[in-house]
This record gives sequence, C-alpha cells and structure tokens, in this order.
Amino acid sequence: MPTSPSEPLPYDLAVVGAGPAGLAAAVTAAELGLRCVLLDGGHSTGGQYYRHPAPGLGAARPDRLHHGWSVYAGLAARLSSAERAEFRAGHQVWALERTGDGFAVHATRGPEAADRVTIRARTVLLATGAYERQLPFPGWTLPGVVTAGGAQAMLKAGLVLPGRRIVVAGSGPLLLAAASSLVTAGADVPAVVEATNYLGYARRPGVLAAVPAKLVEGAGHGSALLRRGVRLRPRSAVVEAHGTERVTAVTVARLDADWRPVPGTERRIECDALAVGHGLLPQIDLATELGADTVTGPDGAVALKVDARLRTSVPGLWSAGETNGVGGADLAIAEGELAGHAIAGVLPEAALLRRRARLRSFADLMAAAHRPGPGWTGWLRPDTDVCRCEEVPVAKVREAVEELGAGDPRTVKLLTRAGMGWCQGRMCGPAVACLSGSGEPGPDRRPFGCPVPLSQLAAGAADSAAAAE
Repeated sequence: MPTSPSEPLPYDLAVVGAGPAGLAAAVTAAELGLRCVLLDGGHSTGGQYYRHPAPGLGAARPDRLHHGWSVYAGLAARLSSAERAEFRAGHQVWALERTGDGFAVHATRGPEAADRVTIRARTVLLATGAYERQLPFPGWTLPGVVTAGGAQAMLKAGLVLPGRRIVVAGSGPLLLAAASSLVTAGADVPAVVEATNYLGYARRPGVLAAVPAKLVEGAGHGSALLRRGVRLRPRSAVVEAHGTERVTAVTVARLDADWRPVPGTERRIECDALAVGHGLLPQIDLATELGADTVTGPDGAVALKVDARLRTSVPGLWSAGETNGVGGADLAIAEGELAGHAIAGVLPEAALLRRRARLRSFADLMAAAHRPGPGWTGWLRPDTDVCRCEEVPVAKVREAVEELGAGDPRTVKLLTRAGMGWCQGRMCGPAVACLSGSGEPGPDRRPFGCPVPLSQLAAGAADSAAAAE
C-alpha cells in the first residue's frame, strides 16, 4: 500500500471536519492570518448539514434541499478566496497525537483508505459534529427502517427517498425538519410520532424570545406539514416495526411521562419506510483519547468541556459546534467564528459573543425538552437486537447483568460482544448503558476515530522503526 510521508511544513491550525463549525473556523482563522488546513472525509465542504448531491446526478438547484444555503455559499466562497486556507477532501482523520510543538493529525485518504498522511499543526480544532442516537425496538433492523438523518442524507446526496409512504418517529427537532424535507420531495408522511410534547420549551420563554429565527424556522416546517395533512402524534413512539423482507407497517403507542408505553393505546400505521431517531450525540472520541475533559448535557449526552474561548482541557486543542453539545448549524457557525478568533489571538465582536450565548441557551433548552425517558425499555422484547452489528439480543444483555454480574457497558461488551462491531458502539451504546443499569453512556473512548486498515498501522510502525535507526 502506498503511504504518504509526514507533511514537511506545519500549519498554524488543522481543522477536523468541514461542516458549518469547521468551515467557519477555518475561514475566520485564515482571514486573521493563520495558515490553516481543513480536513474532511467527504468530497466537498458542508458536512452532514450542507450535504451535496453526488456530482454525477447533475443537480441544478441543491439549495432547494437545504435551509440557510446562502450562508453556506458565502462561507464556501470565502474559503475559495482565502490564500492561507487549504481544503483537503477525502481525508478521514482517525487519530490525534501530541507532539513537542503541536499535533500530528493522522488520516487516511482514497476510496479504499489506501494512503496514509500525517499532517502537523501547532493547534487543532475539532468540528467533527454528531451522530444519531438510536433506541432499539422490535423490527428496527428491517430493511426500510433508516435514521431520520439518514433519510435526509439519502435525499440530499442521492436525490432519492427511502420509500413512498414514510413514518417519521423519535424525538427532537430533527424530526420536523426531516418530515418537512420528505413531504416537499413528494413523500407521503402519514404521521410524525414525537415522544415528547414540546411543552418543555415553555419552561423558559425568555430563551425562546431571544432566538426568533428558530421560531420562524420551526413554524415553517410545521406549516409545510400542515398543508400536506401530516398528523403530529405527541407523547407517542413506534414500539414495533412489522414486515419480513421489508417494513410494511409500524405499531405506535402512547407514552407516559417516563416514556413507558401505555397499554391499550396501540395503533398500526401502514408504511413502506420508517425514519426514526432520538436526537444526536456529539462525536468526541478523537479528543477523549487525548484525555480531554467532558460534561454531561441536559439530554444526557456527553460533550467536550470547553471554556469561554472554546478551549478544551488539552493544551492546543479547541472544539466548536456539536462536539460541545448539539445545537444546530447557526450555533456551530457562531462557535466556529469564535474559535477562529481565539486561536488567532484576536478579540471577537461583542455581538458574536451574545449571539453564541443566546443560541447555546436555546440548545440547552432543546436538549432538556427532548431527553429520553427511562421507561423506553418497556417496548423491548427478549429477542430484540440491541447491537445490530454483532446481533446481540436484549436477553443476552440482561443475562450478563442479572446472572453474570455486569454493571457497566464495558463489562457487558466483554461478555456479549455488544459494541464490538463496525460502528464500535455508536448505534447501541445508549441502549447497552441503559440496560446495564449505568444510565447514560460515558465518554466515547475509542483508539481510532474510524475504521483503519491494518496496513496503515503496519506502515506507521515501519515509519517509526526507520526513524529510530
């Protein structure tokens, strides 16, 4: 396998992730005089939020698939004209390493991850975003069951729908956005099934009043659904998906205040696809492997702990956007700009600080309003797979806890293999933590931020040995 040598010239800043936060940070820092490199595993900037249609599809109006596309277009144009900023597509960062004068950023590149590159920088900004929280239920592994974000990704990147009649379910503001996108693209959405009732937002009216754009955005999604006759079912959840070769229907039940299904409230809804998700979890494993401190958010998700300048506890390592707690693209952009100023040693405008504070307060309110209740395990059956990669059912996890004495996710993992598959526990982590009796999962601790071919590790060992001779 070909291997690229280490970069001969260090950068002032390496930004990992070219979504809203990373793009804003790289542009800001470069315009303030820093030499920056922006790394992303995708073929273009924008990340998951501003995901582009595949080039071969010839999409003429990608802006119609996004909210706030003009903001992204402005950032992308600034990046193109920034002399001190360099964007490297197709670079999947799998580890960060502290060095004497900064960091070594290890990445793979190419369609088969055949090439290895190590980029050296004085400072690093993590803008790696988040991934979806999944709570299993009977039938969740059927073809046609996708995540809410996955349904949006199929539409934005492939211009396709996961089905024609799609139930959208779970909890969190992503549901309304996903359902609005799907119906606008021509899907029939018979119901949006939301486990909460949105009344949690009313607890802090001042926070809502401070972000009127968020209210307008939510109203826009709601009106799009109302015009097409989409029914919102609050305090409800999909407790089972039916089908053999593909999902053909779902059972929806009312939930009590702790998310326990209420007997006798079940209703079957015919569909050929289900888009389901229960919010997002910050992707922070690159930082936690360096020992970065974390904090548990109002929704139970673990995020990086940062100071007012967005510095982590690791010297030289900064964080912006969803890695600090999920809050959406507007907050991510604000934090990216702030981090860019801080790393460059330039004071930001007071208006930017106030904007970030308002948006972060709203993010905390949003997280608290959609925090999963402990009673969701009431819709599980013994044969329901918890870890879909290793096909570990609920019965095996409960056996590990009740009969073999496992009291934490790590012990359950060792006894059952739950979390040892391709996703390394990202899909099953919250469920295994809950079933093990430890509540929410702890900080992500994974040696590699993504799957890495053994050839890359061998090449790294060979390079180290050669350098030592």
